[in-house]
Amino acid sequence: MSWIQLKIDSNSEQAEQIGTMLSANGAQAVTFVDAQDTPMYEPKPGETLLWPDTQVVGLFDAADDMKSVIKRLEKSKILGPGFKYKLDQLEDKDWEREWMDNFHPMQFGQRLWICPSWRDVPDPTAVNVMLDPGLAFGTGTHPTTALCLKWLDALDLTDKTVVDFGCGSGILALAALKLGAKEVIGIDIDPQALQASMENARRNGVESRLSVYLPEDQPALEADIVMANILSGPLIELKSVISAYCKVGGKLVLSGILKEQIEKIESAYGDAFTLDKSATEGDWARVSGTRTY
Repeated sequence: MSWIQLKIDSNSEQAEQIGTMLSANGAQAVTFVDAQDTPMYEPKPGETLLWPDTQVVGLFDAADDMKSVIKRLEKSKILGPGFKYKLDQLEDKDWEREWMDNFHPMQFGQRLWICPSWRDVPDPTAVNVMLDPGLAFGTGTHPTTALCLKWLDALDLTDKTVVDFGCGSGILALAALKLGAKEVIGIDIDPQALQASMENARRNGVESRLSVYLPEDQPALEADIVMANILSGPLIELKSVISAYCKVGGKLVLSGILKEQIEKIESAYGDAFTLDKSATEGDWARVSGTRTY
């Protein structure tokens, strides 16, 4: 099936209304895209945040009469006559297959590989995590995940208890288990993330050592290692919750942080943790340390 994308530049105040109009005019899907490459860092659970400059993209069947769609949109008070837009014809292809073909095994540190479940592992003697991202974020391609994976690879996790706060696809939890952790507790606000984590754990044969919880069900415990690859706002807002999981002498790693947010994160966690030198990759950063009291 062939498709046409209708792209309209907007802002955070009008984007959702424009999206609703596109749906009402036959769009099969509507997405919101950052028009100026502006980071969005602090969404709260259940909240939809939009960039100051937001591009609204409607996906239409190629057989739709786009001239009629444009004429109807021009009658709206928000857009009006002569509004600027762009139409793109999308090639008819198997998009899922193309994505799978471009997802390759990746090495992090000295021992650890993240491998798509549909590909052969490059080194059978390495620590290989077979991953199907499925319903949740986390393939290892984002710098925040890569920074955490490299940090994990450098640790001795033998017999350690680990908390993965905001576990997503379970990639960090699985890496910790494959690297020798005794037990990992995964916590996420999204039930689909918990489902994806357990499915990936079963694929890797470590499901008996992974437990997953929604925040309201999370157990009280003190872990040897605590990982939170989320965003700077929640990291600060939930500092007491995240810190409480880490026992004295335990290790903490935080990511989902932009370089300019390092100082704020270090200030928030520096009272209870002796912090290591932060690490960066591109615009993103990792903060880690050891709990002192």
